[in-house]
Amino acid sequence: MSKPLLQRLFSWFEGKLDPFPTAEPQEPPRSLVAFCLFYTRGAWPWLSVAAVLMAGIALAEVWLFSFLGSIVDWLSVQDPDTFLQDQAWPLAGMAAVILLLLPVMILANSLVTYQTLMGNYPMRIRWLVHRYLLRQSMAFYQDEFAGRVATKLMQTALAVRECVIKLIDVLNYVTIYFLGTLLVIGSADWRLTLPMLAWLLGYLLLMRHFIPQLRHVASEQADARSLMTGRIVDSYTNIQTVKLFSHAQRESRYAREGMDEFMGTVHRQMRLVTLVYTLLYLLNALLLLGVVGLALWLWQQQLISIGAVAVAAGLVLRLWGMSQWIMWELSALFENIGTVQDGIGSISRPQLVDDQPDARPLRVSAGEIRFEQANFHYGKGGGVMAGLDLHIRPGEKVGLVGRSGAGKSTLVNLLLRFYDLENGRILIDGQDISQVTQDSLREQIGMVTQDTSLLHRSVRDNITYGRPEASEAQVVEALRRAKAEDFVADLQDAKGRRGLDAHVGERGVKLSGGQRQRIAIARVMLKDAPILILDEATSALDSEVEVAIQDNLNRLMEGKTVIAIAHRLSTIAAMDRLIVLDQGQVIEDGSHTELLARGGLYAQLWAHQSGGFLGEQ
Repeated sequence: MSKPLLQRLFSWFEGKLDPFPTAEPQEPPRSLVAFCLFYTRGAWPWLSVAAVLMAGIALAEVWLFSFLGSIVDWLSVQDPDTFLQDQAWPLAGMAAVILLLLPVMILANSLVTYQTLMGNYPMRIRWLVHRYLLRQSMAFYQDEFAGRVATKLMQTALAVRECVIKLIDVLNYVTIYFLGTLLVIGSADWRLTLPMLAWLLGYLLLMRHFIPQLRHVASEQADARSLMTGRIVDSYTNIQTVKLFSHAQRESRYAREGMDEFMGTVHRQMRLVTLVYTLLYLLNALLLLGVVGLALWLWQQQLISIGAVAVAAGLVLRLWGMSQWIMWELSALFENIGTVQDGIGSISRPQLVDDQPDARPLRVSAGEIRFEQANFHYGKGGGVMAGLDLHIRPGEKVGLVGRSGAGKSTLVNLLLRFYDLENGRILIDGQDISQVTQDSLREQIGMVTQDTSLLHRSVRDNITYGRPEASEAQVVEALRRAKAEDFVADLQDAKGRRGLDAHVGERGVKLSGGQRQRIAIARVMLKDAPILILDEATSALDSEVEVAIQDNLNRLMEGKTVIAIAHRLSTIAAMDRLIVLDQGQVIEDGSHTELLARGGLYAQLWAHQSGGFLGEQ
């Protein structure tokens, strides 16, 4: 078989199961069996083919043992000179099974198992789970380590594959093999099946006692592994903070606690394995002695042939090896079951913020925003917002003012629909944002945040993130307007990529705070959405760069509805209106001059500023 033909054969089987199905991700079930069945859709035809081939291989192997017993009997009674002539056709049939049938079935089973299923099957699960998790709410990710979520995704995908394939293999192969063995040995003398049935009973009792314990330990181990990984990833993600506070030793201890917990589960697991291995060896030894001893006694009584003794001994030795394989396969199966059950807890959660079945795209023509009797709290007893009413006219520039915890960020998060209101409505150009698609809502809103987070990709990828179809000229113009063209031109990463092609590191760690902020501003300038949110947009910039960018920001705000949050009141004093929030309520509304004249909370905040920053009191 030529190499190109082999490659075509491999490629054909590799392409039979699509690893990236286009179906929309749905909330998976929370029960183990339903979860595995849910993520096995599409793979069943090939799992069935593999099961049929495995059953055929088991039957062929049992038949070969039976045939070898016949050969022993022939050798004991036939003339060596005429043996080959007398048994030519049976021997040719055996040779055909060994040289043709079994290799073809094993090749076909290997192609289906390793080319079609082993890679594509778990990748389908990763793809579907990843797409589902991307649609989870902000609250989901605030409660989980990013590394822990990623670990559970990877672990669970492999564990589902192992659960399904191992269960089919073990049940199918073992059932066919064991029943075939009983039939072959029993055909010689039914009493030979008694030690095997006794062994089976002892084997089932052994598994019943130990496998649930292994499953329980495996579940604890999977959780401990993901916690350990999450702690390590958390340290790496925040490496600047770790080094800033000289806490490498503290982080080592923090990771060590997770590693110690993981090692505790490993030690418990290995103790069980030692006990299982020892008891299984004793059980198999008793089976071998029982079957061979009984077979020899029956032979002495001239009740069975020499070939039957050979077949019984051979099949018992084969079962000896198989029993250990079965035990480890079942142990691995239940270990993977524990991993799947652990993963279900993180994956099978309802999406708290989801599109309505009939959700339509948001159409923004003017940019009018209304909050009508908006009520919301973050799972707390007290309300962060209780009956908020706010009207922002089309094209109006509004500044949000208030002490920490007043509700400024909550208002923005609700407008972006990171959370859903408990009561009330938020309207954009008369359209309830809970009735439109989340993607279309956020496409119409550009935002620059105080804590700028960039993707670990190229500068170009980060800038075009909100407008992937933008031309090179538009990207360069956005950089120029954000006063970022000079430092971007000088960038070079560890792989020698320069300028727009240079990668910025995880969360943009290779750039300074001001550089990250300018990339973020360029990104929003390129997106050019009709609604603009500025949350301390220039806080990371030095005064010279801020002044240079402010003019471009002013031009960017032209014709847009703008909501700006700033602790430096001087940066938003020139807005059309200032909205003063306190405990989720609008307590003052007016221009900078009007609010100073009223002598209310805004005037107090302005008077209490130190160096132009908003104090907490």
